Amino acid sequence: MKNKIGFNVLAWSAAVSDDLKPIIDRLKTTGYDGVEFLVGAPDEQAYKNIGKHVRDLGMETTTVFVLGPDENPIDPNASVRAKALDKIKWTIDRSYDLGAKLICGPFHSAFTVFAKRAPEESEYDRSAEVLHKAGDYAQQAGILLTPEALNRFECYLCNTMDQLIHLLKKVDHPHVKAMFDTHHANIEEKKLGDAIRKIAPMLGHVHISENDRGTPGSGHVPWDDAFSALAEVGFDGWLTIEGFTRNDPDFANSIGVWREFSQPWEMAENGLKFIKEMGAKHGL
Repeated sequence: MKNKIGFNVLAWSAAVSDDLKPIIDRLKTTGYDGVEFLVGAPDEQAYKNIGKHVRDLGMETTTVFVLGPDENPIDPNASVRAKALDKIKWTIDRSYDLGAKLICGPFHSAFTVFAKRAPEESEYDRSAEVLHKAGDYAQQAGILLTPEALNRFECYLCNTMDQLIHLLKKVDHPHVKAMFDTHHANIEEKKLGDAIRKIAPMLGHVHISENDRGTPGSGHVPWDDAFSALAEVGFDGWLTIEGFTRNDPDFANSIGVWREFSQPWEMAENGLKFIKEMGAKHGL
């Protein structure tokens, strides 16, 4: 496969610390090209330490993060939007410390913050203004930002590729592209293949995630549709597995993970095998 394959260590922990080193070592042995980390923990030195460890193994990194209600890019209050930009810049700095060249996540708006109405055009405008400024900062660091559409239960601004395209056209920045997540698309899109073909000109990152967040290939996501479309559009970026467990209870509680879907190593080992099989089948 020409695509690099990554694994998000949120299956074990939301923290970035030396505790992850043996996990990263085993992911390397398993055959992964890279590791994805949540940026949120405040210990700045830890990002540098882990980044060096990953580089020494010959692997790469990507990152993911979310924004809270006090740092919402679509808030009418300019000071809240300023905090959003500051948080995104801090995340870019920590991602740079890790050696990451790409940041993903639903940072177009605050996670699970709702207005009890449909999104308004002014909210897309405010989000676009923040993201364009963030794109300027990311460009200086050599980092690509890839905002993510989430399902309706986790956000309301961008649930579909249509909405994400609408936002990104307003952002209009070469360092701000799109992310496609099969879990969210399985809920919100009519056909995964059509959604991928639609977002293809802006597509920068892909999360491989099962309908229940367990091991890819074990559920009912229409994987043939997704992989054939990715091959058709010539996507050559990361295919990163994002699956969740209850290993980190605080994080699991924050995203509504109330039961075990798969054990982390079962997910990592069988998920990698599945991606390689699907890639070979569809010519990725």
